[in-house]
Amino acid sequence: MNQEKLKKLQSQVKIGGKGTPRRKKKIVHYTTATDEKKIQGVLKKLMVNTIPGIEEVNIIKDDGSVIHFNNPKVQASLAANTFAISGHGETKGLTSMLPAMLSQLGPEELKRLSSSIYKDKAFKAVDEDEVPELINNFDEASKEETNLASSHVQNTMNDKENKLTVLEGSVNVKKDEVA
Repeated sequence: MNQEKLKKLQSQVKIGGKGTPRRKKKIVHYTTATDEKKIQGVLKKLMVNTIPGIEEVNIIKDDGSVIHFNNPKVQASLAANTFAISGHGETKGLTSMLPAMLSQLGPEELKRLSSSIYKDKAFKAVDEDEVPELINNFDEASKEETNLASSHVQNTMNDKENKLTVLEGSVNVKKDEVA
């Protein structure tokens, strides 16, 4: 066999440097489970306690976005000033969560939110001293309402008179049948 071809094939198979075994593919070890175990070990050393009854956690970032955790697992160690929040977090905009978070916002966030609203071009300030212009004449609308009401009363009166005459006719018929 040709020595040149053999060295070429061996160099293609070798992954590492001198002294490593010849393998065709590199095996990657995933350490996600060990990372979680390490974090739990550190939290255990800090003697954190689980805080029950927390339904949601909102973390407000400087850029105005919010990281929202729904039903998270919250652990705290007051002596170490450490809080650990674990669970599924969603990144949302502050305006999308505004109605629910309004009571949770501090004065800094409220100022930032109000300044962002004023910067919005769709927001148009109306001068409070000016009287708004009338679009329709309210006198005509009230006249139309009274005309409609009076015509409705006349229609119901006519209906009652018709029913009354029908009743009188039926009574007369019954009197004729009896006599």
